[in-house]
Amino acid sequence: MGMPVSQQVQWTAEQAIALPADGNRYEVLDGELFVTPEPTWRHQVALGRLFPLLVAYVDAHALGWTMFSPADLVFAPQRLVQPDIFVVPSREGAAPRGWEDVHSLLLVVEVLSPRTARADRHRKRLIYQDQGVPEYWIVDAAARLVERWRPEDSRPEQLVDEILWQPKRDVPALRIDLDAYFRSVHDERVG
Repeated sequence: MGMPVSQQVQWTAEQAIALPADGNRYEVLDGELFVTPEPTWRHQVALGRLFPLLVAYVDAHALGWTMFSPADLVFAPQRLVQPDIFVVPSREGAAPRGWEDVHSLLLVVEVLSPRTARADRHRKRLIYQDQGVPEYWIVDAAARLVERWRPEDSRPEQLVDEILWQPKRDVPALRIDLDAYFRSVHDERVG
């Protein structure tokens, strides 16, 4: 999500989806086209370590589906996002048939990289908050912290020890030890 392509043209999700498959991820953030080149190794390691933790929890409690990008999620004609990891809530047990059936999310996770930090922290955060996503996590592997945003927040909660996620009151919270998580992301052994 390096840079906006053009600030003069108002892009639509439909236009971005029609772009040729060239290895980039295209997002439309309130009419502005953002292009993200291939992610870094560390970015993918951070996602790879977090994804199975979320899948196990979401599946164990029948909360929905844990997914990752590429995925064209269209919230409005000028809003197309491709979150790194996201949880689609269960709707009467039926799985969405395609991305067009996804209209709400329980959780969105973005892992920062130098090219994505500004858009993840500002543009995308405002969209997720406006769309009512209950929790938006920004994973900063370099700083070894997670910024947690909720729709009403004007500042993030910065978590360094652990993160607890409880999307429903009647299920126990998922607890992630952030020190252990970041050690595994950085391939550090304890000993």
